[in-house]
Amino acid sequence: MKNIILKECGEKVYEYLSQYTDLSFKRTSIIFSNQQSSVDLLTDYHYTAVINLLKINDIRRINKFFEAVNFKLPNNGIYIGLAETIEQRNKRVIKKYPFWFTYFYFSIDFFFKRVMPKVWGLKTIYFALTSGRNRVISKAEVLGRIVSCGFDIVDYQEINNKLYFVGKKVREPYFDANPSYGPIFKMKRVGKNGKIIFIYKFRTMHPFSEYLQKHIYELNQLDKGGKFKNDFRITFFGSFLRKVWIDEWPMFYNLLKGQVKLVGVRPLSEQYLSLYDEETRKKRLKHKPGIIPPYYVDMPKTIDEIMASEMKYVEAYEKKPFRTDISYFFKAVYNIIFKRARSK
Repeated sequence: MKNIILKECGEKVYEYLSQYTDLSFKRTSIIFSNQQSSVDLLTDYHYTAVINLLKINDIRRINKFFEAVNFKLPNNGIYIGLAETIEQRNKRVIKKYPFWFTYFYFSIDFFFKRVMPKVWGLKTIYFALTSGRNRVISKAEVLGRIVSCGFDIVDYQEINNKLYFVGKKVREPYFDANPSYGPIFKMKRVGKNGKIIFIYKFRTMHPFSEYLQKHIYELNQLDKGGKFKNDFRITFFGSFLRKVWIDEWPMFYNLLKGQVKLVGVRPLSEQYLSLYDEETRKKRLKHKPGIIPPYYVDMPKTIDEIMASEMKYVEAYEKKPFRTDISYFFKAVYNIIFKRARSK
C-alpha cells in the first residue's frame, strides 16, 4: 500500500497520512472511489481509519458518502480525504490556459459550475450533464460538510495544490436534508425565551459555513466588534454586502412574522450565546432580538463590552420601551450613515 500511495500521491501525502494513522495497520482502509457503494462494503466498526484518495469534487452526493463513512467507523475513528478548492482550481486553470483566455473561461465557468448547481431547474440540467463530477467547492464548504456529517476537524493542509483534511467521528450526522445554496438563506438563532427561530439574510458565506462557527472560534477567537478573526467562510461579494449592510434586509421578513423587532439585541447562534455570562443570557432572552442592535450605538470592541452594551440597552428598554427604541434607532442610523458603523 505504501508504494501505491507514493506512486499516486507522492511522498508528502504519505508522510501526512502517516501522522494520523498507521498505514500498514489492517484496520486502516484505503480506497480510491467516488461511489458510496465502496464504503458500504466495509465491515461495520471494524476499521479505525478510512482514507479516500479520490478528491470529493467527483462525488455526486458528497454528504451521503461522508455519512456512509461515519456509519462504518467507531467513535473517535479517523476519516481522511481530499478536495480541490476554488482557489486551488483557479491556480490550476491559470497555469493551463493563456492569460488572455482565462477571463473568458472563468466567466463561462462561473455560470456553469457555480450558478447552475444552485438554481432550481438548472440544477437538474447541470447534474445530468456532469454526473456531479469536477465540482467547484470552497474550503469552507469542504470542512462544513465534514462537521455536518458527524466529524470534528482534526487538521487540514494544502499538499500538491489539494486540500487534505482529517476528521474524527464524534457523533452521528445532522442529516441536513435541505442545505442552503441560494442567495437568501436562513440561520438558526435563539429568539425570545430561548425559542429557536430562523433568521433570513442574503448569503455572505460559502454553503455549510454555519457548521464551522465553533471551529472558527477555536481557531481564531474573536476580533474587535465581536466578529471572528480571519474568517475564511466569508465570500468576496459577501464582504461587500456586509460592509454596506445589505445582507440584513431579508430580516424584515422576520419582523413581519413577529420574531424580531426593529431595535433589539442581536439574534445569536447557540454557540455564540454560550460565550455570554449567565446573567446577560437570561436578561437578553426575555426580549425579542432586533434588526438594529445596540452595537451600532455603542460600537463595542470586545465581547465584554458587547455584553455591557446589550445589558445597558435591555435595562433601559425594560423601564421605557418606546422611548429607548426610538433613541437607539436614530443614534444607530446616524452612526451607520455618518460614522460608517458597519458589520465586517
